[in-house]
Amino acid sequence: MLAYLGLGLTVAFWGASFVALKVLLRELGPATITVVRFAVGLAVLVAVSAARRELQAPRARDLPWLALLGFLGITLHQWLQATGLLSASASVTSWIVASIPVFVALLGWLVLRERLGGWRLAGILLAAAGVSLVVSNGDLRGLLAGTAGTPGDLLIAFSAVNWAVFSALSRRGLKSHPASLMMFYVMSFGWAFTSLIFLTTGGVAEISRLSLRGWTGVAFLGVFCSGLAYIAWYDALKALTTAQTGVFLYIEPLVAVVVAFFVLGEAIIPASLFGGAVILFGVWLVNRG
Repeated sequence: MLAYLGLGLTVAFWGASFVALKVLLRELGPATITVVRFAVGLAVLVAVSAARRELQAPRARDLPWLALLGFLGITLHQWLQATGLLSASASVTSWIVASIPVFVALLGWLVLRERLGGWRLAGILLAAAGVSLVVSNGDLRGLLAGTAGTPGDLLIAFSAVNWAVFSALSRRGLKSHPASLMMFYVMSFGWAFTSLIFLTTGGVAEISRLSLRGWTGVAFLGVFCSGLAYIAWYDALKALTTAQTGVFLYIEPLVAVVVAFFVLGEAIIPASLFGGAVILFGVWLVNRG
């Protein structure tokens, strides 16, 4: 029950995070946002790991693998999402991210030679159709002609694939590391990699001009979306199956659409809602199969 409760709060925070990112991108660049939010997130992880008495140094043989996870799950993933949101809407982004379980199934088929089956194949095709509807706002001809959608939509799609890879690779470490401690290692590496970009792109000057609203966004992203949410996600991955955790991503786009409507004034488009419903039904079929 604690794992399910944590998952529910996690996807709610992550759904709202797309809106917070859109607001912060008015004041900060993608690398700067990642550095400041995960500096806060790391502080939360240290506090949680210390409270759980789990702080310890990683084994030397695990360092390359943890560094890879840090690059994929933090540096690359956050850059793809923040850069994508420069042109993609928060609502469209959330619907694309909801298709992650489909990419997990495809990854299992391509890499692990897992059998797809008829239901999973149908779910994958439906989810792909739903993403196309959402990205094009119902204008499929425009999508094929290159006049619908944004460059950011493609980056968000890459981030969904990347997160599926990251989640699959993470399961190995969860067999031997506590969730909060492992996330601390991963986030530390990701933060260090992003800091290199931050220091060469004038990020310090950006932070000095950050408004009170911007600092509020940083605090929300750092404490809830980067610190507590990542811990809850890894706790759930350790206690539940990938399919069980993936189902909770259904909630994320619904939160994002509602919050984006009230905070950013993004219109709720019928074609987008229908496409989102198709995505969720496709994801359900994938998990059912």
